[in-house]
Amino acid sequence: MNSGVVLTLEDAAFTHPGGDGVSELDFTVSPGEAVALIGPNGAGKSTLLRGVLGLVPLTGGRMRLGGELADGDATHADHGMVGFLPQTMEFDVDFPISLEQVVMQGRYRRLGLLRWPGRADRDAVRTALDTVGLTEQAGKRFGSLSGGQRQRGLLARALAADPRLLLLDEPFNGLDQPNRDALVDTVRRLKQSGVAVLVSTHDLDLAQQVCDSVLLLNKRQTAFGPVQDALTLANVRDCFEGVEVEIDEHTLVVPDHEGH
Repeated sequence: MNSGVVLTLEDAAFTHPGGDGVSELDFTVSPGEAVALIGPNGAGKSTLLRGVLGLVPLTGGRMRLGGELADGDATHADHGMVGFLPQTMEFDVDFPISLEQVVMQGRYRRLGLLRWPGRADRDAVRTALDTVGLTEQAGKRFGSLSGGQRQRGLLARALAADPRLLLLDEPFNGLDQPNRDALVDTVRRLKQSGVAVLVSTHDLDLAQQVCDSVLLLNKRQTAFGPVQDALTLANVRDCFEGVEVEIDEHTLVVPDHEGH
């Protein structure tokens, strides 16, 4: 296997204890590559992301994260190299904590329980805030920021850990245009710095603007490849089987995702 590949899945399956899951996953993600995950609601996109994190068991095939093989137990992989921005995150907006302190939480895995943040940690926080365009808001109370700024702040927290692979679960939900544009710019900058990105989305503009490859998913992998090859009407209809689909250069329209 190519040692430069960040993530490799070979006929992999991730299954929840209740039996729900996703299978037939066979793809790679390289440094500086962004892959769009596209599929209907309940297709297993979040399950795949959480499987890579080790939060859903690997029940078939193989996964290699960085140079380490996970064989039946994804927790054996080096998950310190992975950053994650979940689709929803509960946060008490009245809690008296600054944006800078929230982002510093991304360093806790490296700090452990008994170390105070040092210069390297503070530098990492500043770099993460700069990457998402929130340097000037660093000292503001996190709850006073707009929803889009809080989303970007949580992304900065994931980046503070200096991940090689970043997982984004529907990161554009509810964002206004300025925050959406800022997030698109952030993904571009991360790619240029060599970070690999795996992003769940229904936004075809995002897939075409910043993603190199597309993975179509509906409980199993139905297509994977460069955007122009994988994101075809035939492939999308196969993925959204039984559902009427329209597609143009900007929009994927299905009954459950009108306007996405």
